[in-house]
Amino acid sequence: MSQATPEAPKVELYTSRYCGYCMRAKTLLEQKSVVYVEYLLDEQPELRPVMIERSAGSSSVPQIFISGRHIGGCDDLYQLERRGMLDGLLGRGDQAP
Repeated sequence: MSQATPEAPKVELYTSRYCGYCMRAKTLLEQKSVVYVEYLLDEQPELRPVMIERSAGSSSVPQIFISGRHIGGCDDLYQLERRGMLDGLLGRGDQAP
């Protein structure tokens, strides 16, 4: 992964190594050439309480944040993509939810 540019929104994912939904979410972001920060809870279990607090109680992975805004999980990310709203959140279009 390359470094995020100052104008690009910060994309953060809390993930687990063997999570299929985590892999799907990362695949979508990688197909869109999105630079993201991954917090691998397998290696940093101390971040799980941080994730739960940031996501208002969600404890499953992935939990996805764009510019500090909680997006939800993999299904939520794909729903934003289907609705044509993901690019807006990523600063690539005029639409934002």
